[in-house]
Amino acid sequence: MFWESSCNSPNLLNGDNMSVIEIKNLTKRFKVEGNTVVALDGIDLSIEKGDIYGIIGMSGAGKSTLVRTINYLEKPTEGSVHIDGVDLSGLKERQLRKMRSQIGMIFQGFNLLEQRNVIGNICFPLEISGWSRKKAKERARELLSLVNLEDKEKAYPSQLSGGQKQRVAIARALATNPRILLCDEATSALDPQTTTSIINLLREINEKLGITIVIITHQMSVITDVCQKVAIIDSGKLVESGIVEDIFAKPKSDAAKELISGKDIRYIPVKTLEADKTIRIVFKENSAYEPVLANAILKLGQPINILKADTKNVGGKAVGEMILGLPEDEEVASRLIAYLKEAGLVVTDGVKGGEIA
Repeated sequence: MFWESSCNSPNLLNGDNMSVIEIKNLTKRFKVEGNTVVALDGIDLSIEKGDIYGIIGMSGAGKSTLVRTINYLEKPTEGSVHIDGVDLSGLKERQLRKMRSQIGMIFQGFNLLEQRNVIGNICFPLEISGWSRKKAKERARELLSLVNLEDKEKAYPSQLSGGQKQRVAIARALATNPRILLCDEATSALDPQTTTSIINLLREINEKLGITIVIITHQMSVITDVCQKVAIIDSGKLVESGIVEDIFAKPKSDAAKELISGKDIRYIPVKTLEADKTIRIVFKENSAYEPVLANAILKLGQPINILKADTKNVGGKAVGEMILGLPEDEEVASRLIAYLKEAGLVVTDGVKGGEIA
């Protein structure tokens, strides 16, 4: 099978180092109508072998430019990109093409060849690499099995749904046995149900093939569903990075808070919430299923004003968040915060986001 044979195939990457991708002081500037636009500003990032790593930011943050520098489709103005210890800036064009064969890429727009059927699209990169037609078709059929599209071999892109097109694009990206898979807004054009199926497929590919996957998105739900680590990009700068669960529980940057809570309800100004002071609480693991607030009301003998509530799947765990208005009595408010912490909840300031001592 493909995922058995691919692990033994010769390639430029040696696979011995833990960090597959090292980005150091990466800066990218563009000239636009005589003006200089800084798309990336001093990015430092390390992605380990086997990670499903998310890079998230709002539109125009620079995340798509960043992912295109990983395979040197965009050459940085300053800084460096190392793939398994190899500095891409030191490679000649032929070596760079060989390196790119180890870095698959899928896009929001699928980028399929309309004049080719499904199997023809998957065979295309193999033909370019010099595979025989017979061997290319054998590999393509293995990949069709992996993405569950065996019955669509002779169909053309115009006959496929969006989710099916993306599965073909994933199969094509895997054709040359890459060690890294870059996904640039790969689910943004899909409905929620199809997005979930594509996320599950990427997770399966990561587990079966051991491929390092980098997901570029503006959807926090994608990050929390499938990624282990995340980097948050804002105006070309890396403003926060780390384990997804930790950042969800205790976001430090304004960009992280906005992406987690949504632009219209992000750590909303106190006057808008009609509360003098607010806190954000995060339910983790077992606490998500316990009546913590009901118990707090009974214990304190005071009502609690719930201003916002939501529950998300973060790394396969039920994680809930709430914005609460604190009681006006400072002593009662302090007792409430202490009780919530004792119950195992993360408690942060509802406006500033910092953890409350």
